[in-house]
Amino acid sequence: MSVTAIWIRESDHVATLTAGVSAGSAVLITGQGNPREITALSDMPAGHKLAVCAIEAHQPILKYGEVIGEATEDIAPGAHVHIHNCRGIKARRFG
Repeated sequence: MSVTAIWIRESDHVATLTAGVSAGSAVLITGQGNPREITALSDMPAGHKLAVCAIEAHQPILKYGEVIGEATEDIAPGAHVHIHNCRGIKARRFG
């Protein structure tokens, strides 16, 4: 049985994992449209973000239909989206 991730809005770039997942495991994306599987590219803990589509460097990242940060590098579908490849842009005092 695959781990699930909840995709809140069709415009979102990420889904939230409901359980931890190991690299190479299938993740069932649910919540928008027909459920589909994406392969996890790395180990990720529950509650973390999984890219559901390709995200280009410097592109705003959407979750819940809102910008939650900016990609600091290209992010592939199935990749972990976290502080190593996403920088927050809200409440930033310095460029």
